[in-house]
Amino acid sequence: MKRFATIILGSAVSLALSAGLAAAEKWDMPMAYSATNFHSATGAEFGKCVTKGTGGAIEIVTHPSGSLFKGADIKRAVQTGQAPIGERLLSGHQNENAIFGVDSIPFLATSFDDAAKLWKAAKPAMTKLLASQNLVLLYSVPWPPQGLYFKKAVNSVADMKGIKFRSYNNATARLAELAGMLPVTIEAAEISQAFATGVAESMISSGATGYDRKVWESLTHFYEVDAWLPRNYIMVNKDVWDGLDAAKKGVLTGCGELAEYAGTWRAIEYTQFTLNGLRAGGMTVTKPSAQLKDELKAFGEIMTKEWLDKAGAEGKAIIDAYKKMN
Repeated sequence: MKRFATIILGSAVSLALSAGLAAAEKWDMPMAYSATNFHSATGAEFGKCVTKGTGGAIEIVTHPSGSLFKGADIKRAVQTGQAPIGERLLSGHQNENAIFGVDSIPFLATSFDDAAKLWKAAKPAMTKLLASQNLVLLYSVPWPPQGLYFKKAVNSVADMKGIKFRSYNNATARLAELAGMLPVTIEAAEISQAFATGVAESMISSGATGYDRKVWESLTHFYEVDAWLPRNYIMVNKDVWDGLDAAKKGVLTGCGELAEYAGTWRAIEYTQFTLNGLRAGGMTVTKPSAQLKDELKAFGEIMTKEWLDKAGAEGKAIIDAYKKMN
């Protein structure tokens, strides 16, 4: 932490001295989740850190709730220079390359410690892949463990048949198919309306998403299946990044490392807080039945094999490196 602060403050001194020599750049930063979500709060503080660290040379302004670009459009907007920086769910790009979905392999990494190890194993390949798409990976923060939301008690996969299920990536859509549910793609900003109008009746997500969207107004049960811990990441347009001097890059990197540290701790602390919030809203929050847990793990084995088939040698190398850490 002290090292990061030193990087930022050291760069800030040199940048502050030259701040008057050039007009300040305003960087609009699109984000998909509500302003009160911990990812958005972390992003806002990251923006302030960069603005302060660069002596105002770069002013980052966040735009939460998909207000600037919808979640599915953020990555493309940053790639093409419509926005210099943005945040997106990493596994939202799994259609492009299976590597993007490594954090959403069911029951592979089900705790914060394991998720950190998996990210360490995957980060080099992820950085290289994003660079090939004109993007620089700046930092990444995990979500709390994913659980299942329903409008009724569910004790087995048989109880899920025919339910309309909100999906947000390939893994969630595939899980729905295996369970006999009907996947419906819905962005985070549209969750409340989707449940209120019956477009969706269930989802797999963290307690944080459910709490932020007050899903207890439409749903009744949350099962702590701890399926995986997906990640959000902050990306910068590579052309914009390459145009920065070393001092500004140092500030962005230092602020990014601070944000990843702070955001991860927020996720850990937020986990129990949001589960308590779901209970306070009237939801039943509980562990899955033994039967449901076993059936879901069987789906996990199927999906792991499918992911490895698509990810090839690079994917296998990531999983092998991860397993060596355990």
